[in-house]
Amino acid sequence: MRIRHVLNQRITAALSDMAGQEAPAAVKETGNPQFGDYQANGVMGAAKKLGRKPRDLAAQVVERLDLADICQPPEIAGPGFINLRLSAEFLGARLAAMAHDERLGVEPVERPATVVVDFSSPNVAKPLHVGHLRSTILGDAIVRILRFLGGRVIGDNHTGDWGTQFGLLILGFRRWGDEAALAASPTDELERVYRLANDAAKADETFADAARAELAKLQSGDADNLELWRRFAAATRVEVEKIYARLDVRFDEWRGESAYHDDLAPLVADLLARGIAREDQGAALIFFDGADDPELADKPFMIRKSDGAFNYATTDLATIAYRVRAHHADEIVYAVDKRQSLHFKQLFAAARKMGFRLRLEHVGFGTILGADGRPIKTREGSAVRLADLLAEAVQRAKAIIAEKGPNLPPDEVERVAEMVGVGAVKYGDLSQNRNSDYRFDWDRMLAFDGNTAPYMQYVHARIRSIFRKAGEPAWQLPPDVRPALEHEAERALALCLLRFADTVHDVPTEYYPHLLTEHLFGLAQAFNGFYRDCQVLTSAGAVRATRLALCDCTARQIRLGLSLLGIDAPEQM
Repeated sequence: MRIRHVLNQRITAALSDMAGQEAPAAVKETGNPQFGDYQANGVMGAAKKLGRKPRDLAAQVVERLDLADICQPPEIAGPGFINLRLSAEFLGARLAAMAHDERLGVEPVERPATVVVDFSSPNVAKPLHVGHLRSTILGDAIVRILRFLGGRVIGDNHTGDWGTQFGLLILGFRRWGDEAALAASPTDELERVYRLANDAAKADETFADAARAELAKLQSGDADNLELWRRFAAATRVEVEKIYARLDVRFDEWRGESAYHDDLAPLVADLLARGIAREDQGAALIFFDGADDPELADKPFMIRKSDGAFNYATTDLATIAYRVRAHHADEIVYAVDKRQSLHFKQLFAAARKMGFRLRLEHVGFGTILGADGRPIKTREGSAVRLADLLAEAVQRAKAIIAEKGPNLPPDEVERVAEMVGVGAVKYGDLSQNRNSDYRFDWDRMLAFDGNTAPYMQYVHARIRSIFRKAGEPAWQLPPDVRPALEHEAERALALCLLRFADTVHDVPTEYYPHLLTEHLFGLAQAFNGFYRDCQVLTSAGAVRATRLALCDCTARQIRLGLSLLGIDAPEQM
């Protein structure tokens, strides 16, 4: 049950009746028990419009409210806030319901949508590096959360597999390629060949012309070039799939730029014929005016270059058309670096001019920085490979686990280190506001305190150990027991548990997964306060059942919350 959502609906209805128009209540969690559990602060705005005193209006709203099934009598505070405190009976009933619910109170959305999530999107013939991390794990978390909420979700790896680099690669591989090296380490060999070919093209215009000719042959369907291109793509995919497997990331589609090649010329011709695009000095552009987006009035969108070549803009418009046609998408989400924000503003405005009315969202993100505050690099100045980053995370975690859990058998240390190391990298990224740059810090990321994956995993394992000590690892709340929350620490933990549903539903509003990590961290802190102040295994009767229910729901909520972020929670550490 989304408690804040329900309170907001009821108070908004009462406030709107008083104001004679829609007047949102803006109910929020207070974070301070002396102000109640929730507070509605929309009265002041409505009172100003009506020329009324806020406290008088708040009093009339409270008279109209029927919250007896949820709250104690509402209280008016300050200039016109309405403070709400959930009743003990309601909290106990909701905790009991959560204890028997595998979804822990999170209801699916009322109107499920079909959403395509475009994320990761590496380039063929290049290794995954740290720059791919944020798109990959952010997109995966979005897929998981939308799917959990009942949406039909298609995760699409829109790979870069058709650009100008393939002319260089084809020509270069025929000249300098090593078949054995390609089989052993595809992206290393293709990267080596590309550097040689790129350097040759810069130094020799004849070589550059030959590379352009090979690209033209490829894109016109030359059998030999297509065969070599397919080998490059297949070899790259095998290699990057290993990294995706380690990250536990999956895609429903791998549909690269090449899939849209045949659609581009007809698309541009259609847009020109409809007057949506027009030619300018041989190029085809879509122009915008104030009705489209004032920011784009002097920023036309080029969909065909003056030399007749197509670009990312053309491909992205064709991709939207495909996703609407093939998947009947209600929404497309792009997890792409925020530095591409202008491109997506233009793309979305162009799509609207074409008649598409689906929701289009650019979920932008900042840069991962090194200790020096600059984009993270190796000592040699090259991009850090994602495979190397994950390997180091697991090795560091293994050393910590071996020290903190000396009784774990070696194979268990390996398994837990994988969960902790990979989880630390994911959580360290997802716990940031995605719009912000952040500094990559191994010590902070792998710490067993603070808002980190190891801390969350440790709290989960600690709770599971309570049930092992009790001899009831599969304990469940008896169906005839209604939890009685008599201690303030019990109440605080139950209140935090019941905010989970609102939090999960909040994430897709603007796609901020850090809202979920903040909830989990607050939950872990509330549990530690409860466990410090309330005896669990030495208590008896209904008190023991209530406290075990709080422990069980906390562990399950941490495990579920982490899983929505693509992170595992070990049973013991």
